[in-house]
Parts: sequence; C-alpha cells; structure tokens
Amino acid sequence: MKVNIYYGGRGVIDDPTLYVLKKMESVLVELRVEVHRYNIYEHKNAISTLPQTLKDVDGVILATTVEWLGIGGYMHEFLDACWLYGDKESIASTYMQPVVMSTTYGEREGVLTLENAWEILGGLPCSGLCGYVEDMVSFEMNQEYAHIIEKKAENLYRTISQKSKGLPTSNQAVTQSVQRTQQLELTPQESEQLSRYASNDSYVKKQKEDIEELSNMFRGMMGKESQDQSTEYIMDFQSHFAPQPDFSARYLFMIGGKKKPLFLEVDKDEITCHYGQEENIDVYLKMPQEVMNQLVMGQMTFQRAFSVGDMTAKGNFKTLRMLDEVFTFSRNL
Repeated sequence: MKVNIYYGGRGVIDDPTLYVLKKMESVLVELRVEVHRYNIYEHKNAISTLPQTLKDVDGVILATTVEWLGIGGYMHEFLDACWLYGDKESIASTYMQPVVMSTTYGEREGVLTLENAWEILGGLPCSGLCGYVEDMVSFEMNQEYAHIIEKKAENLYRTISQKSKGLPTSNQAVTQSVQRTQQLELTPQESEQLSRYASNDSYVKKQKEDIEELSNMFRGMMGKESQDQSTEYIMDFQSHFAPQPDFSARYLFMIGGKKKPLFLEVDKDEITCHYGQEENIDVYLKMPQEVMNQLVMGQMTFQRAFSVGDMTAKGNFKTLRMLDEVFTFSRNL
C-alpha cells in the first residue's frame, strides 16, 4: 500500500498539523505502508507538477493549517493543479483523508472544502481529522489526543484495505457537468506535459532537445507514409496564408491520431509551421482529424468549429478568431 501526504502549511515549528502528521506517519509505517510526504511550500515554484505524484498511490492525506482564513494558498494552488493537470482516472480510485488543524477558527470548514474538492475531482474521500489548538505544548502532551490521531491513521489504512464505498453525493453527480465546462479537454499525457510547461522552462528546453535527438535517431527508420504524415496540413496552411498587418501569434494544434502537435507561428508576413512541442503558445486547439480535414478544405470555419463544440480551445480568444482572417480556407467554396 502506498500513501502520499501533501502538507499545505508554511512549515513553522509550532504548526500543530506537523505534529499530527508525524503521529500518523509513524502509525502507517508500522502497518507497512509506503509513505511519502510532499511539503507544498518546498515546491512552490513547481506546484503544477505535483499532481504527477498521484499516480499509483492508494490513498492521500491532504493536510493544512487554518491560520486566519481558509485552507491556505498552497493547498488551493495544489488542488487547482490537480483539476488542470491531474490524471482523473488515477484520482478516481484514490482515497483522500483531510487533516485540518486550526489556530484561529474554521477547521471544520477546511475539512469540508477538501472533501468537496476531492469529490469534484472524482476521488474517494474518507473520514477526516480536524481540531483547534490553542496551546501547542498541552496539545502534544495529551495522550487522549494522540490516541485519536493514531486511530484516524488506522481508519485510513482500514478504508483503503477494504476498499470501502460510500453513498452517492451531489458533488459526484455534478462532476461530469463541471468537467464539460473546460475549454480544453486533455488526455492525462497531455495534461502532464502542460503542467511541466507551466512550471519549468528548463524542462521545455530539455524536452525539445530530447525530441530532436529521437527524431534524428528514427528518421531513417520511417517509411514514406510516415514522411507524408509529417508534412500533412503544413502545405495547406502555407498556401492559404493571408498576412495581416502587425499581427503575430503562436498556435498549437492537437490533432486526433497525430503523435505530435502541429505548431504554427504567424509573424506579420512570415509563417512557421512544423510538428513538435513549442513554448509560449497563445492558443491551444484540439480537434479530431476529420474536423481538421474539413477546416483545411474550407468546409468549416475555425469559429464555427469552436462554436458547435467540434474543436476545443484554450488561450486568447481574440487571437483564435483571427485564424479565419489569416488563413483563407473558407474562401475555397
């Protein structure tokens, strides 16, 4: 069994949540559980990559401290990253136990916030732990409190082992509706890539170098069919390019059936088009290959494809609308 702990506090010495986590970790280790703790404040420049650590875990503990209002910015940012970049299939089978300690007010509201967030993500919440601590010394010396904390850790172990189920909730009922409001639907692999792009520029450069190295390695092994596919749509964009004064933009097309996205850059009267990952994208677009075929044949405009839901997009929508001005596919009819 594997359990990850995500601590969203500031890491101060007298934080009661740290004491609670230490007690819970010791119990889980005694039960032969593999435990990994991630202090979110130590990853504040790369929080968007943390959802990748949710893979292959049986349960998680989301722990934070209410110091003045709510669960804190670090935990909020981590949950946002889980929504944007997390593997929803992995989360769906992962149990979550909330742990919220308060030095002011609002520990119960904090637990409810974490439970609601995890249910909307599609995960499985289990009974949490919350409490108010006024004096840290007396809290640590109280053996009854220690016993309660240990029992909560045992409950988490028991819940995961027995794969306990709960009754349906309204949060679960609206999860699919909430997910449909996203402007860009991504596969787990695409989400993982974008989460890294959002947090680490050096990673992007390294990936580009690796992709180029692999491309050179396998280029000689690719047949004529693969070579034709590597240039598909590029000539269409180049031949229908209609430069617009003082207009520049960078687009990334994720086309169904294509292993690599199609990158397109317009810089006034110049155009760059190739398959591969790029950074600093203004608009991400995703569509099935048959929709892309209709677009380049002029059977549908980009604006209409987006409006009817055949194409999803994320980014600057004014820049998205310019596609029909910069490329004259629709004038073929």
